[in-house]
Amino acid sequence: AQGRRGGVSRAAHAKRLAMTAAYGGGGVVGLGAAAFGVAFAQGRHAKKEIGVRKQAAPYADGLYGARRQGTSQRFAMLGDSLAAGLGAGEARYTPAAMIAQGVSNVLDRPVRLMNAATVGARSADLLGQVDRALHMRPHLAVIIIGANDVTHVGRPQAAVAHLEEAVRRLRAVDCEVVVGTCPDVGSVRPIPQPLRWVARRLSRQLAAAQMIACVREGAHVVSFADELGDEFAADPDLFAEDRFHPGPEGYERVTQVLFPAVLAALDSERPGDETSASVVELSEAAADAAQEAGTHLMAGGRGPRGPWALMRRVRRQPVPEVDEEQVGT
Repeated sequence: AQGRRGGVSRAAHAKRLAMTAAYGGGGVVGLGAAAFGVAFAQGRHAKKEIGVRKQAAPYADGLYGARRQGTSQRFAMLGDSLAAGLGAGEARYTPAAMIAQGVSNVLDRPVRLMNAATVGARSADLLGQVDRALHMRPHLAVIIIGANDVTHVGRPQAAVAHLEEAVRRLRAVDCEVVVGTCPDVGSVRPIPQPLRWVARRLSRQLAAAQMIACVREGAHVVSFADELGDEFAADPDLFAEDRFHPGPEGYERVTQVLFPAVLAALDSERPGDETSASVVELSEAAADAAQEAGTHLMAGGRGPRGPWALMRRVRRQPVPEVDEEQVGT
């Protein structure tokens, strides 16, 4: 019973945060003043532990599967340093490049990639990225955002509102949208306690509200939860040198979480990939999904209490190696 009450409480909070984002409101939802103060007080220490980011993200724009026939699929990557691929070292190890190659393989068509993501971006920066992306009239957009909104302790409802507007504008031009939610920043080891506890709470709250807002706008949403947590902590090779961003193998794991939703958005899934599926009231689905990495939500109709979501768990897809000889300009 206690677990159920906890789930209902998380769902109610996520719904309230998302509704505040939609209709306006001030303040920080769900974060006590003491925890808020702790986050600010320890922010500088966290940045010192993570270290200075000396490298830029690799430039991955181009035409993937350039030798394939047919009209190219236009794909835009938006978001923060995870979307940009900071720490990947080479373009072929960035999530954008691996997704572009995978879509090219599945559709047997060339894929034109434009990565508009920027290191350090917050949700407010998405609207400028969308402006850039709309110039190419994308068929597919993937967004990863939220970690910097947590580490800078901004207003979560404002972050959700910016993301919702970005998805709305992309969907208005018939672009399929896949969103990777805010990862559990508290699972990253260089961040000290008690900031890690605060970051974890904020991350899960933001992720659940992101899911509600984005599913309402017709996006496919994937929970990152603690994807960068215990598994990464047990294997240092998954991290880049800064111990905060993934390295090449880590980005492969991140892409494996995203790619099933990309296939679903393109209506290109293979039979047998799905391990479970259920239709759940949207806020409850979001609260549950925020706790488990890889959970995929999409619109599931409308019930008596409001919108529902189809909540799916799908086997991770092997990520194809990028054939650099078939990447054109």
